[in-house]
Amino acid sequence: MTTFMDPTSERDPGSRQPLPRPTDLSGKTVGLLDISKPRGDVFIDRLEDLLVQKGLKTRRYKKPTFTRVAPTELKQQIADECDAVIESLAD
Repeated sequence: MTTFMDPTSERDPGSRQPLPRPTDLSGKTVGLLDISKPRGDVFIDRLEDLLVQKGLKTRRYKKPTFTRVAPTELKQQIADECDAVIESLAD
């Protein structure tokens, strides 16, 4: 079993099971979450170009600040609109 560490002070990170990863992204929508760190948008721009070249549909999202957990409404929107998500982290 894989143990995930959550930087949000979760007290028991091993008790949650991760959602299954899609085996194929064909026909899926990939969410691209910019966490608002400097130059994260540069990474997301390039990643989006590569995904679109492969024929994938993307949707972009941005956290209000990198210093806090994404708002629940944003996380719910991503979950409702996307089949997978990639979160950017840059500096």
